[in-house]
Amino acid sequence: MSHRPFPGRRSVLRGSLAASAALTLPGTLGAAPAFALSGRPTAGWGVQAGDVTCDSGLVWVRSDRPARMIVETSATESFRNPHRWHGPLLGADSDFTGTTRLRGLPSGEQIHYRVLLADPDDPRRTGEPVTGTFRTAPAKRRQGVKFVWSGDLAGQGWGINESIGGYRIFDAMAKVDPDFFLCSGDNIYADGPISATATLPDGSIYRNVTTEEKSHVATTLDDYRGNFRYNLLDRALRRFNAQVPNIIQWDDHEVRNNWYPGEVIGSGTPYPAGTRLDDLALRSRQAFSEYFPISTISGRPDGRIYRKVSHGPLLDVFVLDMRTYRNANSPDDQATDPVGILGREQLEWLKRELSRSRAVWKVIANDMPLGLVVPDPVEGKPNFEAVAQGDPGAPLGRELQIAELLRFIKHRRITGTVWLTADVHHTSAQHYDPSRAAFKDFEPFWEFVSGPLNAGAFPANALDGTFGPDRVFVKAPTTANVSPAQGYQFFGEVDIDGASGELTVRLREYDGTVLFTQVLQPGRVGQ
Repeated sequence: MSHRPFPGRRSVLRGSLAASAALTLPGTLGAAPAFALSGRPTAGWGVQAGDVTCDSGLVWVRSDRPARMIVETSATESFRNPHRWHGPLLGADSDFTGTTRLRGLPSGEQIHYRVLLADPDDPRRTGEPVTGTFRTAPAKRRQGVKFVWSGDLAGQGWGINESIGGYRIFDAMAKVDPDFFLCSGDNIYADGPISATATLPDGSIYRNVTTEEKSHVATTLDDYRGNFRYNLLDRALRRFNAQVPNIIQWDDHEVRNNWYPGEVIGSGTPYPAGTRLDDLALRSRQAFSEYFPISTISGRPDGRIYRKVSHGPLLDVFVLDMRTYRNANSPDDQATDPVGILGREQLEWLKRELSRSRAVWKVIANDMPLGLVVPDPVEGKPNFEAVAQGDPGAPLGRELQIAELLRFIKHRRITGTVWLTADVHHTSAQHYDPSRAAFKDFEPFWEFVSGPLNAGAFPANALDGTFGPDRVFVKAPTTANVSPAQGYQFFGEVDIDGASGELTVRLREYDGTVLFTQVLQPGRVGQ
């Protein structure tokens, strides 16, 4: 694909930066939009685009007061002869956020858009336009595809530190000039308060931007909304959102660490005893649906998060939800497991959509790793949070569901599957092969790990030998909870060549430095 150079997009951002000037004062931002100063509506939180396909996309905005959302699109930055899209009325019921679906867009083209917010009582009164841009997916194979992925933002008490450039990793990702960004979950840490300062090992001070909603764990809908707003205080993230569309999934910290459906919190936590995690998840899902443009949610708090996003003939992205439908965390050593980590309905959907896909590459975005052991000990019990439980023998517990899926991929001869994940706060590349595995009825495949974006970094997790993983590359600290100021923040890049169909994965550091490269050939069952 002939990617337009990164500097060519800068003029698109002028409107976004001008409209974001109010964001320099976090205290003002925390005020409810209903009490904003009189005048025209403003969109100081920037814009986002999401789930872009060959001919469609979603555009998001937040107003500072009730407003009608209007989107204009154009093939040029001058906005000559724009096409106008009338969006929803933004009000308190959605925290003054809204999303407009754009349809009938030209494939493989740069789309320039601007969002205007109009006074509901006087449509002639509109605020300063906020501009953004994205590329639609190509309809022809010869146009390549490039995207980046990572996860884990503002975790372990490490928030926006303006002295190190804030969420500086987003500037590095923007310079790669990707077609989209896949966020593999933990977009917020609703269970992680952020203090004004923290002392680093060398005695220096890490200074956070703070807000009221981030001073305690989230329990109310307003708390969760405030967690999502917190990240939008960061200038690098707002710049990135205005020029790179996203594909968003969620994981545990959008609600609480290691949560699962049906969980009830006991005493000895920051939450009231007897708190039902399903209640917190419902509030978080509503805020999540308000603050991200996601095609399957459509503004409904009970909307489905798992979905397939097609990005032309070269790529389908299968976005999983390994949180909402899972069984309870446990020793995970049961011989039968009908629920697993995906739930039966999602598993059958994934098998069906993989078998129907004609894309050269089928990226499976799993928000939790397959062969890395992620413990969740509770009251002395050796519970586990992800798929693996450390027993290298035949599949048990949640591994049974993954074994079923891998067997299906092999016997249906589904080619070009690649697994991308985050969650464990380091970067690595694992190759899975039946010759090394206890379970052998599958074809070899790769799983790549990246992240965090801006959170504590942790040592590498142990591997479980059930599916025969070989850790070909890893970079991780030797101590726990290393701050973003000390490095160990990572993102991954996937670059698919339109001519050869080759897929190249690059694991990168926060400044864009390439740490590891792996080239995969198309047309192979599994991969």
